[in-house]
Amino acid sequence: MDNLDQLVASATSDFAAATESARLEDAKARYLGKEGSLTALLKGLGKLPAEERKSAGAAINVAKERIESALATRREALKSAQLEAQLATEALDVTLPGRGLPRGSLHPVITSLDRIERLFRSIGFDVADGPEIETDWHNFTALNTPENHPARSMHDTFYLQGEDGKVQDDVLLRTHTSPVQIRAMLAHTERNKHRESIPELRVICPGRVYRVDSDATHSPMFHQVEGLWVGENVSFADLKGVVADFLRRFFESDDLKVRFRPSFFPFTEPSAEIDVAFMSGALEGRWLEIAGCGMVHPNVLRFGGFDPEKYTGFAFGMGPDRLTMLRYSIPDLRLFFEGDLRFLSQFQ
Repeated sequence: MDNLDQLVASATSDFAAATESARLEDAKARYLGKEGSLTALLKGLGKLPAEERKSAGAAINVAKERIESALATRREALKSAQLEAQLATEALDVTLPGRGLPRGSLHPVITSLDRIERLFRSIGFDVADGPEIETDWHNFTALNTPENHPARSMHDTFYLQGEDGKVQDDVLLRTHTSPVQIRAMLAHTERNKHRESIPELRVICPGRVYRVDSDATHSPMFHQVEGLWVGENVSFADLKGVVADFLRRFFESDDLKVRFRPSFFPFTEPSAEIDVAFMSGALEGRWLEIAGCGMVHPNVLRFGGFDPEKYTGFAFGMGPDRLTMLRYSIPDLRLFFEGDLRFLSQFQ
């Protein structure tokens, strides 16, 4: 029994002398390891007479518990000492002034969209919205682009899968915001169906659109703003006046040149491309395509609930991403979608 007391005292002393966890584990091995002193005593119980084996085993177990208790106590002491040392080196001075978060800003495209909406609201246009997941009828058919129409090849888009995993040919991500014009016309004519004459409809339709295209000037997802004015005696002259005035106000340039070139769109007739030329800066004298427009096709008016014999209208579509690139001289469309703070912070 005296030997056991000495063993416990020796182990406790060795544990206390260990100043690192690795040293403590080495000391533990000398007493409680496979070749440790206490383990050797337990292995030797089988050699003792039967009458001594029980009492000796109990005494050894008591000694083992005392050694394990001393080991656990030392482990906690080393852990606490390590934590205190870490806290001392990582202490915070709470009296120092705080570091404020940097101030954020709107994305340049969002800024342009807000500016476009304000300018058109100032001349009596409302802002209309619609779903980004559209039906084939709203996105193509109601816009005078029936199935197998050649113009559909210009609008390759993303079709959606149904719950059965099959592609749904009549549900897709919209390729333009023109479906919102159809929805706005249908809602407007429905509200005024009991009136003898339908009031004018003036809306712009901003939003995200999707096409299978990606390079420095195209993205699979981009923004578009389309405008629509339907009423009695609306003419191409009205279209030219509205669009030219908007572009000069958007770019804050009274000497901005605007021209209209004949073109084709299935939902307008006649149709035109809109070009601008800046009279100063890096783009001075260069004609740049900026938008498409035209008089609303009679078939589209019918789909929208208007009588094309009584009402006429014009429509136009432009890309806020493109307008933003020109306004801020941004060379690559992909910069808008990369989330690089070095780029975005320039517009705070």
